This record gives sequence, C-alpha cells and structure tokens, in this order.
Amino acid sequence: MAEGGGGARRRAPALLEAARARYESLHISDDVFGESGPDSGGNPFYSTSAASRSSSAASSDEEREPPGPAGAAPPPPRAPDAQEPEEDEAGAGWSAALRDRPPPRFEDTGGPTRKMPPSASAVDFFQLFVPDNVLKNMVVQTNMYAKKFQERFGSDGAWVEVTLTEMKAFLGYMISTSISHCESVLSIWSGGFYSNRSLALVMSQARFEKILKYFHVVAFRSSQTTHGLYKVQPFLDSLQNSFDAAFRPSQTQVLHEPLIDEDPVFIATCTERELRKRKKRKFSLWVRQCSSTGFIIQIYVHLKEGGGPDGLDALKNKPQLHSMVARSLCRNAAGKNYIIFTGPSITSLTLFEEFEKQGIYCCGLLSVRKSDCTGLPLSMLTNPATPPARGQYQIKMKGNMSLICWYNKGHFRFLTNAYSPVQQGVIIKRKSGEIPCPLAVEAFAAHLSYICRYDDKYSKYFISHKPNKTWQQVFWFAISIAINNAYILYKMSDAYHVKRYSRAQFGERLVRELLGLEDASPTH
Repeated sequence: MAEGGGGARRRAPALLEAARARYESLHISDDVFGESGPDSGGNPFYSTSAASRSSSAASSDEEREPPGPAGAAPPPPRAPDAQEPEEDEAGAGWSAALRDRPPPRFEDTGGPTRKMPPSASAVDFFQLFVPDNVLKNMVVQTNMYAKKFQERFGSDGAWVEVTLTEMKAFLGYMISTSISHCESVLSIWSGGFYSNRSLALVMSQARFEKILKYFHVVAFRSSQTTHGLYKVQPFLDSLQNSFDAAFRPSQTQVLHEPLIDEDPVFIATCTERELRKRKKRKFSLWVRQCSSTGFIIQIYVHLKEGGGPDGLDALKNKPQLHSMVARSLCRNAAGKNYIIFTGPSITSLTLFEEFEKQGIYCCGLLSVRKSDCTGLPLSMLTNPATPPARGQYQIKMKGNMSLICWYNKGHFRFLTNAYSPVQQGVIIKRKSGEIPCPLAVEAFAAHLSYICRYDDKYSKYFISHKPNKTWQQVFWFAISIAINNAYILYKMSDAYHVKRYSRAQFGERLVRELLGLEDASPTH
C-alpha cells in the first residue's frame, strides 16, 4: 500500500540512511578519492544520493516521459503475475515465482597491498607501476632504435645516447601536457602562454625532439611476433603485473570504456571543423575498474579491424566482440565472488552464466537493440501499450538469474545473478521523492554513478600529446592510467595526511620530481 506524501517524507531520511549504509564504501571513497565536482557523464538513470542533480537524464530503449510531481509518493511495485501463459522457446525456464538468495560471499578486505611511508613522494607512487627497470629498458630500446635508424638512413651528428635521467625528464615533459592542458609539449619552450621557464631549463627543445624522434619500448619486431601492439605489449604486461601486485579490488567492479580521447572541457571548446580534423583512434580501450575507489584494475586494448568507414563505431554494436572483451578483462577474476557491473553491449545471459561457473557474478543493464538477448523471455523485452506507473517493476527468475523490467520515465531492464530478486531497494531524488525498485537496480545506479565521477577525475591526467603511431597512443593512455592509479594509492596512504595534494597538485609534483626539480615550489 502506498503511503501519503507526508508518510513518504517521514520515511525518506530512514530510507536514505539505509541506502547509504548499503554502499558505505562508495561514500567513503568519494571523500578519499578527491575533490568534489559535477559528474561528467551523469548516470544512466538515477543516483541513490538524495543530493544528486535533479536534472539527471533518464533514458530508455523506446520512450521518455516527464517526471512525476515533486515530492509525490511512489506507486506500489507491480506484483508479478503467477498465472502468466507459458513462454515461447526463447523464454523456457523463466518463472514469475521468485526466491530469495544470499549475496555472493566476499572475504577479501581489498585496498593497497603495500604500506607506503608518510614521506613517500608522487614519483614513489608512480614508480610502483613504472619502476626504474622498466625505464631502463626504454633507454636501451630507444638507443638501439636510434642506432639502427641511422645505419639505414644516415648518421645523425646531433644524437647522443639517452640516459635514465633524461628518460625520466622526457616522461615528465609529456605528463606536463595533462596538467597544463596544452596541445603540444613544445609549448614549454615557446615563450607563449603555456611556456614554463623552470621546466624548459632542464632540457633543450632540440634534445627533447631528438628523444621523441627515436623513443621506443620495443625497437625491433621478433620473427615470432604477429600482434599489432608488439611495440608496446611488454610495457602493458609489466603495467598489468604491477597493478595486480599493488592493489586488491573491492567486491564490486565495472567493465566499461573510460573517457580517453580528450579533456571534456577542452572538447566543449572545439569547433566542429577542429573535431573533424582530428585523426580517429584505431583501437578501443576497455578497463575493469574498482567501483569503491576508482582504481583501474585491468586494461584491454582492441585494435580496430581495417580502416574503412565502419571501423570502430561499428564495433560498438557487436555484442560478440564485447563479450570477448569482458572475458579478457575478467581472466584474473575467477573464484573470488566479484560482482561485475556491465553496460548493454556486454550484458548477456550466456556470458553471465559462464561467469557464474567461474565464481564471478554480474549485474548488467539490458538494451533490446544493443544487447544479446538470446535465451530471454520475449514478454519481458516488449513494452506494454500503456506505460506503467513510475517505480513499478516485473521480475522473472531462472536458476540464480533474475530478469528485471523496471519503469522510471522509461523502461529499464536488468539481468543479474548477484542480488536477490525479493530484496527491495530505493532510488531517492531530492525533488521526486522515493522511487521503489529491486535492490539490483539501486546497486547498479550507485556504482555507475561513482564511475561517472571517476571518469571526470581521470580526465585530469589526459596526456595531450597526439602521436600518429597507434602503439604510441596506447602507451600514453596507459601512462595516464598509471598516474590515475598512483594518485588513488596516494590518497589512501599515510603520505596524504602529511601533504594533502589535490589531483592537479599531485600531477605537478610528479612532473617536477621526474624532471629533478622536487625541491622547487609547485608550478602554476
């Protein structure tokens, strides 16, 4: 029975407190993670936070309706009809008879695996992922490539073999473009708006350009190598090993494509002509990300097939490709009872059942157009002629899998084996009041909301340098992710309580430490 408006207002604080308690780690991490600020992409539907933006867009596959009156009491959920007719073959085994089930048990506490001293610097955290031995290999490979290049195309009298100190400075200069948001690293020496005399004095522009010309992670192709990313794969493997060694994720994680192309603020200022002139990436980059901290646990790079107009954009609508991506991103997740949140292109019954056998549980948003709906009952995928009241839902169950159709200014469908279908949740909006939903819907909203915030913060470390070579693009994106993870570990360490650097200040310190200017005051 739905309560009156006054009853709803009296219950709201208790419901909000209960919702926050369910995702205590998320609310703690929002404070631990960094500065406050607006979400970049918003939430696919609604956030569990009572203070969330009232203008958050709610979208569905087929329709969009205006929100109900502010403060209105939510309608009661629609009870499943136990007398529904038999499903066709596609929906065989699905039943409206629901049963409770405990959540997947998770015993790992998660978090950093190494206690860093209070005196640890920005470069100390960065070198958890890009240590000296990796940089020394870059030095060797760069010098080898320069030698081979000159043997083939003629001697370069201005070239002197690069050193480890210079390689660190070279990385520092590249990373500085993410702090200043300038288009070219050469702006440092230009004398213009983005110039920086203190940084420019460490290395001449001519020397920097020579290192940039010859920079390599792998100088030569092996006869056994067929992988298109062979020039950067050893670095990606090393980075993955260091991510695994430095951090244990929480139970809840998200598979998605992070914002990696540009700083959203910079994109907003570009003209359409400028955007058209930019070369499209020849790869897609996917991550598995800890939703409690924002730490990026694993990276997967998929090379674009061919150079035709179908290219990367066409791949976004291929569930079979994205299922392959999901399997690759979860190859180290088996047997740990992780809960993985997925978007429509990944969500499928086949994939979720396969993961459950491996001890991986899922909660995903479904789209009739974008998802692989094989094995799902057609009656749950078809919208009724008359839209139901806001907050109503229908659930069917097959084994541990629940298929949810929930209405909130549009039809939203979820597939999950991680949350009990009989457990109730709530979406709380400042103006719209409480919106009842299954617990799985609340959980999906909470975790995706935080990932939107992490994407906005991660964009602070975009390296603006735009090389033409695909392997170089992948390399600099990977470096950006390493800095993001380094900052998260810093925020979770004792060092943060000694010097509370913001995300931007941490990046500035890292640049200056790589350039050997750690005793100087931060740049502006």
